Amino acid sequence: MKIEPFLLERWMTRHETHVKYDIAESGILPLSTQDLLNFETTPEARAATLDALLQLPLGYSEARGTVALREALAATYANVNAEQILVTTGAIEANYLLFHELLDAGDHVIAPFPAYQQLYSVPKAIGCEVSLWPVGPETRYQYDVDRLEQLITPKTRLIIVNTPHNPTGAMLSPEAAARVYALAEHVGAWVLGDEAYRWLAVPNGAPFAKPMIEQGPRGISVGTLSKPYGLPGLRIGWMAAPPEIVQRCWGLRDYITLSPGKLNDALACLALRHHDRIVARNHDIIQANLSAAQQWVEARRDYLSWTAPRGGLLALLKYDLPMPSLELADHLAIDHSVMLAPGSAFGYEHHLRLGIGQRPDIFAAGLAEAGRCLDAIRSRT
Repeated sequence: MKIEPFLLERWMTRHETHVKYDIAESGILPLSTQDLLNFETTPEARAATLDALLQLPLGYSEARGTVALREALAATYANVNAEQILVTTGAIEANYLLFHELLDAGDHVIAPFPAYQQLYSVPKAIGCEVSLWPVGPETRYQYDVDRLEQLITPKTRLIIVNTPHNPTGAMLSPEAAARVYALAEHVGAWVLGDEAYRWLAVPNGAPFAKPMIEQGPRGISVGTLSKPYGLPGLRIGWMAAPPEIVQRCWGLRDYITLSPGKLNDALACLALRHHDRIVARNHDIIQANLSAAQQWVEARRDYLSWTAPRGGLLALLKYDLPMPSLELADHLAIDHSVMLAPGSAFGYEHHLRLGIGQRPDIFAAGLAEAGRCLDAIRSRT
């Protein structure tokens, strides 16, 4: 299978380990292992948990993910059991497995656009006909289900939904999500919910729809600990799907990554035990950074605008400056040590992607430095 270059990932790799101020990051501020241990309620509990981790034999883990982890993940959904969960190497592997098991060349797929490029590039590489469902500036960063209905054909095999949406922060409402599922079911299509930003609510944001696995038998949910838990280094994702789909994806996974890391699995179980404390931590970060970003954009409204995220962590900034987004993003990263991702990686020129999950003091400093750069360009023009 030949596939086009992943533009965002190639660009991120050039800069993300070198800059001081990464305010393009798509996830919440990462936790450390010490942070996870500190969530334990007593010194005795922390000591026991640490000892169990240190004594864990680092052999192969259960291929599907341990029963303990799959049960913990299943419990985050209504009426889902461990047999419907496959633990994967991030959400990206779950999506990749599902695309290859659900799709054949010639199938029709509907994917949001802009989007994380995997969601449309992999189906295209398989040989599918891909229709793009706009969620960008032309729809005011909102899902238009009437437009989706126009895209559906009798050949539609899969509809992909990403809510909260990367890179715009758009949200599919509970009513709209139910309608999407009904439209898919009517033509016998699957609905894949890429729910990487589940649990990441913003102040005064939109309500979350039920996960797709809860919408009906043709709904599939993909999740991750990377974005909402601040644990991207664990590389723990999963799918929640009908058991026969899980079995087929598990069979394909035998040829790719085989199993999750055993220590990663154990740390994931620890994190899930402290879900409520992690969500509360995230809320404080999001609240501080959203307020800072709103003030920063407002101070530059003569050349900068955005639609704040309704959920999740991401938004597109539109700028009126005489510099293409890739050149501007490189200039920010190389000369000002600030990461703002180029809109061209998502198909939108004169936009930059902002993420509001960074540590608030670093986020504020990054905005200030980015502002100095952008203001200087503005003053010259």
